[in-house]
Amino acid sequence: MESYIQTLGIRAKDASRLCAKLGTEAKNRGLLAVAGELRSQSAYLLEENEKDLKAAKEKGVKQSLIDRLRLTEQRISDMAEGLTQVAALEDPIGEVLSMKNRPNGLRVGKKRVPLGVVGIIYESRPNVTADAFGLCFKTGNAVILRGGSDAIHSNLAVTKVIKGGLEKENLPQDAILLVEDTSRATVGEMMKLHQYIDVLIPRGGAGLIANVVENSTVPVIETGTGNCHIFVDASADIGRAAEIIENAKTQRMGVCNACESLVIHAAAAEEALPLIAERLNAHQVEIRGDERAREILPGIVPATEEDWGTEYLDAVISVKIVDSLEEAIAHINRYNTGHSESILTKDYDNALKFQDEVDAAAVYVNASTRFTDGFEFGFGAEIGISTQKLHARGPMGLEALTSTKYIIFGNGQIRK
Repeated sequence: MESYIQTLGIRAKDASRLCAKLGTEAKNRGLLAVAGELRSQSAYLLEENEKDLKAAKEKGVKQSLIDRLRLTEQRISDMAEGLTQVAALEDPIGEVLSMKNRPNGLRVGKKRVPLGVVGIIYESRPNVTADAFGLCFKTGNAVILRGGSDAIHSNLAVTKVIKGGLEKENLPQDAILLVEDTSRATVGEMMKLHQYIDVLIPRGGAGLIANVVENSTVPVIETGTGNCHIFVDASADIGRAAEIIENAKTQRMGVCNACESLVIHAAAAEEALPLIAERLNAHQVEIRGDERAREILPGIVPATEEDWGTEYLDAVISVKIVDSLEEAIAHINRYNTGHSESILTKDYDNALKFQDEVDAAAVYVNASTRFTDGFEFGFGAEIGISTQKLHARGPMGLEALTSTKYIIFGNGQIRK
């Protein structure tokens, strides 16, 4: 007898075959219908989300993580807009990537196809439920979602609304399946469900991601944590730098593309650090600095070795003073998580060197790290931000959820 998770796997596999046969028009129709349902059911979604928020507050969850969990009218509107944008994007499925003639007359080509069943294990952030559905559905995949217990009411509500939109268009409702059992056992079972799940994507904290990467027998696309750095070069526009850093750190503190670490050139530190601190203090951000930073700002907390590699997801930031661009790059490459890094500079050569030598999925010049996001990159939404280097890297849009197959045309050839 199949377990609960195995049953979901069977249903998802069946649904994936139906989804793979859907044409672009049908998929777009479904996406627009779901977007309409999200907008019309916003009151219901907010009501269910409030149950999760109340439980989180009662447990004493820190404010930055409650923010990840919170739905608002605007965030629901953004979820709907993301689906609308995905509908407007070109459908990658069926694209013929190449076609070559062999000497024996065979024509060998390659075309883009769905992955099949995508499994996603994630924490908080109920918008992931809608984003994941939209990208998977557009690419002809079915998706099994296992969210955290802290967002169960929100995820159930979003899934119900999505299924309602699909039902109105007579499209397969099992294109999205939510694991309603939030016990740890379901995570372990999903990681072993290789006969039904084609790829597993973990989204959450370092512990969750490490557990999936180390223990899954299903192929994994690793979405890493975000210890994101901003380097203030000697030539940086200090006023602009302070504004960018304030945005990167405080616009939303509990997200993976928030700035967690500052690296400042010694030639700019005396002028830059007090101005940056003034901006951050307005948001009650605790600054943890090395000895040189504390000489400029005596009141800040001494940084430890652990601080250089920590993704705080909170009102805390580390500061390291360096003497050169090369030292900054070496520090960032040692402690970063391969997510998003930024240099603030007026020096064109330094900007190019930083982009060439910093090892990360997204490397910015004179901009906030907060833009590392599928919506901001024009993907409509994202399935996650990959920090690995195989198959997909950075914000994962439609193409990251596809595979390829070879298509061969012959006229009677046999191999001798």
